[in-house]
Amino acid sequence: MKEAVLPFKRFRTAEGKGVDNLLGPEMKSTGEVMGIDREFGKAFAKAQLGANVKLPTSGKVFVSVRDSDKKAIIAPVRKLVDAGFRIVSTKGTAAYLRAHGITAQPINKVKEGRPHSVDMIKSNEISLVFNTTFGAQSIIDSFSIRRTALVYNIAYFTTIAGVEAVVDGILALQRENLDVTPLQEYYS
Repeated sequence: MKEAVLPFKRFRTAEGKGVDNLLGPEMKSTGEVMGIDREFGKAFAKAQLGANVKLPTSGKVFVSVRDSDKKAIIAPVRKLVDAGFRIVSTKGTAAYLRAHGITAQPINKVKEGRPHSVDMIKSNEISLVFNTTFGAQSIIDSFSIRRTALVYNIAYFTTIAGVEAVVDGILALQRENLDVTPLQEYYS
């Protein structure tokens, strides 16, 4: 598993704000790391560790996904709940999760006022963020979530594929410790 290393914390806009860490075609990595294992989840966790992304093994997950991703988010979120995580979601996502038997604490969107997800991230109540967007306004509205997660070293994922991969990685970390194996032993 290879992972790009992108030093978003170091980049600033002309206005002095941090750049948006939502990947686009113009982004260039400053390197890449590799995680290798016989199990996908462990390889993914190793690659994240190498990219300085700390995957939590417990805590609260903030989930806010676009409507077209709601069906796909059910299975990975259910796996995390079964593994002991608690879910905090924007009202629409929380209602959808509850309709599918998943307990989710509703929280305001940032534009709806406090308390909201950014407040929870800043107060160290959130250990992981899942946030998918659609459209220019949604991307603008969720900038503060992505940026705050980055500044506070909270792992965040903006695609369903990323969410599925990180859930595999987290479950692997809960089952066993990561081990170091020489590359030659994989290909002997």
